[in-house]
Amino acid sequence: MMRTRCIVALVTAVLAAGCPSALAGGTERAEPDEAALVNANTEFGLSLYARLRTRDANACFSPYSISSILAMTYPGARGATAIQMAQVLRLPFDGDRLYRAAAKIIRDVNATGSKGRADLAVANALWTQTGLPTLPDFLATLKERYGASITPLDFKRAPEQARITINTWVEQRTRDRIKDLLREGAVDHDTRLVLTNAIYFKGTWKFAFPEAATRTDTFVLSTGRTVANVPLMNQPGRFRYFDGDTFQVLELPYDADDQSMIVFLPKSVDGLADFETTLTAAGMAEWMAKMTLHEVAVTLPRFKVAAEFKLNDALVDLGMRLAFSRDKADFSGITTAEPLWISAVVHKAYVDVNEKGTEAAAASAATIRTMSARLPEPRAVFRADHPFFFVIRDNQTGSLLFAGRLVDPQAK
Repeated sequence: MMRTRCIVALVTAVLAAGCPSALAGGTERAEPDEAALVNANTEFGLSLYARLRTRDANACFSPYSISSILAMTYPGARGATAIQMAQVLRLPFDGDRLYRAAAKIIRDVNATGSKGRADLAVANALWTQTGLPTLPDFLATLKERYGASITPLDFKRAPEQARITINTWVEQRTRDRIKDLLREGAVDHDTRLVLTNAIYFKGTWKFAFPEAATRTDTFVLSTGRTVANVPLMNQPGRFRYFDGDTFQVLELPYDADDQSMIVFLPKSVDGLADFETTLTAAGMAEWMAKMTLHEVAVTLPRFKVAAEFKLNDALVDLGMRLAFSRDKADFSGITTAEPLWISAVVHKAYVDVNEKGTEAAAASAATIRTMSARLPEPRAVFRADHPFFFVIRDNQTGSLLFAGRLVDPQAK
């Protein structure tokens, strides 16, 4: 009887850095297929986020990175396994049409980084067992559409060295922000492939928060308890803004307006959990379409958030059951030499927001084993001194590079 083997699919890291400004002004017009796939990635990311967050904990992750790594695994799936993956990922179409749209998103995201005003780059890689007869179509899709480098490693005889090699790649692509993504034992003698995605972003706010205006003050937790000595950054300015009655939305653009941080602030101190139940791609698009330039007095905490997830249970809960089944997974589009299955998907993330900008990093790994007009207006007050949700967005494509929640700025 043929033994099942595993593939490790790894999403590596996202970093972002920037400073607040007067706003970006929305997404440029994308091609229809590209826009449809971005919308699908957003829907998937928000549905996954609903399973990752906990009521009283900070959280951050990269929807872009996780979508990318699973999308890179998808071309090798067949039958019911592929159907489930397509449903969970909300894929709007299939085949080369899908891979062309994915390639366009990657090109456009990288293009904003090549302008030189922000350090933004996406890298993909496939690590295969030396000698594994991997099907040419799968290799061609990853290389030509996802721009993945392909490197053979000897998982069978030297799994620990393979793990170190992959972790080193992750560290280099994330400027050493994500270390030890694949922990000891994550790669073993049954591993046959590891797929990795790394995204790094470092930018500055279009208009920095004056450091002299930062004041230590209290931050109110959802329980009503206050946390003292929290550095709150302050800046008045003209930003894209929307008042949604029970919440506010503020867009803080990075230099050149290619990326933005968008903060969703419930008006009620304990309103974040209820607000998060309303998060959908359509709703977010509607709120952002209603944003207009407005005079706003902005208060935002200086904060750092780090998170680490094993995504298996969340993805199974969303409906991706067969891909994680040792006996039933079908990844015969990768190789017919032995059956494969996804043994683990892991993700690490990090966000650091300060007066000059934001720095964020995220990493994930999945193991597949064999088997307008300016009018006079009152100044709005946007005081984020209680829990809120945020995203870091690529304005060219509309892709959510990063998302998270801050519930306690002093939590470790």
